[in-house]
Amino acid sequence: MGKLTDNQKRFIDEYLIDLNATRAYKVVYQRVKKDEVAAAASARLLRNVKVQKYLMERQKALQERTEITQDKVLQELARIGFADIKDYLSYRTEKTVITTDKDTGEPIIDYSPIIEVLNSDQVDGKVIQEVSINSKGVFTFKLYNKLDALDKIGKILGLFKDKVELSGNINNPYEGLTTEELKNLLEKL
Repeated sequence: MGKLTDNQKRFIDEYLIDLNATRAYKVVYQRVKKDEVAAAASARLLRNVKVQKYLMERQKALQERTEITQDKVLQELARIGFADIKDYLSYRTEKTVITTDKDTGEPIIDYSPIIEVLNSDQVDGKVIQEVSINSKGVFTFKLYNKLDALDKIGKILGLFKDKVELSGNINNPYEGLTTEELKNLLEKL
């Protein structure tokens, strides 16, 4: 097996920036202008055994340098995926008598949403995407996307299969017949 070309190495280095193979290919092979051509060529390049090996070496070196492991990534995704908004705030509706009806004497009731947010030093802020109050007084509290995190966890753990795997034997009654025998059978039909 030969060595990688400088362009193949540069492609992998570019690819590792954002994992966009089309963009990386166009950066390295500047004559290619169309995304479709770059996408097809980069997909072919990523299937190359030498390129895959170099990519795995570069990813391993990056992982060691940054001390980011699959376990750490999985733990962070699990925090997001299994976060419960009730760990950060509580909410309820409070009923308040604001006045009474002058004619009937019946109380006029107002319902107000009450949201209590825990202090930031009491919560895991890693899963909170946004906390804000806009100029109209609208309060926004948003956790990172649970479904995305759970989907990524499932893929990492191999819980979801994109391909269906079939195995077993097929009973082929024509197996072992010669071409001539198959032609004779077809003529009889």
